[in-house]
Amino acid sequence: MGKTDGAVLDALLDRYGRTYAREAGIKLSDQPKPLYQLLVLATLLSARISGQVAVAAARELYAAGYGTPKAMRESSWQDRVDALGRGHYRRYDERTATMLGDGAGLIVERWKGDLRRLRDEAGGDDRRIASLLMEFPGIGPMGADIFLREVQAVWPQVAPHLDKQVLDGAGKLGLPRQARSLAKLAHGGDELARLSAALVRVSHDKKSVNDVKSAAAR
Repeated sequence: MGKTDGAVLDALLDRYGRTYAREAGIKLSDQPKPLYQLLVLATLLSARISGQVAVAAARELYAAGYGTPKAMRESSWQDRVDALGRGHYRRYDERTATMLGDGAGLIVERWKGDLRRLRDEAGGDDRRIASLLMEFPGIGPMGADIFLREVQAVWPQVAPHLDKQVLDGAGKLGLPRQARSLAKLAHGGDELARLSAALVRVSHDKKSVNDVKSAAAR
């Protein structure tokens, strides 16, 4: 790592290196409950709505007790709508409430409520995992990428998962735009997930790019 890349990386992680899972209060580990909570978050983040609103809605769902597939499936549609509304996730609340209920049913029936079974069915291959994830209502290619970017912190099988948004953010900061070269800048899966989240944030915000470059030049 060159001095310039190192300074940019330090500034980037210091300012924007929070995973979306952490913001949503998920203590991510390779266990069924937090993995399911991450899937819920990826579903919410997939809509055309701000990341802050999606995170707030996820927190409300978990606070209401819907942090497991069984609890989500057993909740009423109206209860899910109400929780999403408390998180100001109102534009897509009714449709999303339906998708979350259906998705909870799918994971219980097919993978016994455990996304590790999905991972194992896919042989740990990130493309096959993405394909299976897209069987969940509300999860398309973007949602699968969101899940894989975050889960690489605890699923080393899928790392490095650096999609176009991440690489676009890297390019704006002058960091390597090749996945392998960029991955070498991170120390372990947790930092890779933080780096991915940070680069997604700066890919949408020119002010953040300037902020990181200015801090790195000091």
